Amino acid sequence: MTKLKLLSLFAGIGGFELGLERSGGFETVAQCEIDPYCLKVLAKHWPEVKRYEDIRNLTADRLAADGITVDAICGGFPCQDISTAGKGAGIEGERSGLWSEYARLIGELRPRVVFVENVSALLGRGLDRVLGDLSALGYDAVWDCIPASAVGAPHRRDRLWIVANARGGRWSEPKSWEVQQPWRTEAVCASALADAMRERPQRQRWSFDTSSSAAGTDRQVDRAFYDGRWPAEPNVGRVANGVPNRVDRLKALGNAVVPQIPELLGRAYMEACNV
Repeated sequence: MTKLKLLSLFAGIGGFELGLERSGGFETVAQCEIDPYCLKVLAKHWPEVKRYEDIRNLTADRLAADGITVDAICGGFPCQDISTAGKGAGIEGERSGLWSEYARLIGELRPRVVFVENVSALLGRGLDRVLGDLSALGYDAVWDCIPASAVGAPHRRDRLWIVANARGGRWSEPKSWEVQQPWRTEAVCASALADAMRERPQRQRWSFDTSSSAAGTDRQVDRAFYDGRWPAEPNVGRVANGVPNRVDRLKALGNAVVPQIPELLGRAYMEACNV
């Protein structure tokens, strides 16, 4: 199977691409992240992948000049203006407004599939804009709120996930998920991909592929996860106490996505679209 070439925007420490790579259908070819600490983490785990620092300066022409072609884009654009913990500027805010740059790159690159993540507050603070932009660009999108607890985490961490397929792409009936206790949420879309997204595990035991260098650092967490236990954080204390590198680590972990959910979405996409 030929893997889809993946561009990760707002990459953080790479949770999105780690999950999609674990699904078996994606290969990360480029990452975009502006935070210096996160860039060091990405360089450690994806040393051969080209990185860019500012999405506002990233274009299809620049990627082409570097010999990079893109089949898929993933990313959780900034949530600060959307989150209920912020000032409520919404998707037009200074930081969350970077969605417009994400949409611009989708239009320039025309990938086969787009994965988007944000806080659940996006439901009332900009989802219409995101879905409208995707539709105007020629993409059919399905979405659902999937909490980290749906994949076994001991905390909720509810997030909105969107999968957008280039219009004209073929949906088909996905194979059943190999899970112990599948469960459904309220229907949000009639497509096969939406069905696959909703047929997610309550307490499942996937055999995650930890053979790659990127996944290797998560083996201890995975072993605990297989046994039905999952620590809330990978041995990181809850109090930073002003130590700079620890503050950076806590911030990076707090902003990261839980890789098991992108893996779920990647498998759903491959099955629904016969990739």
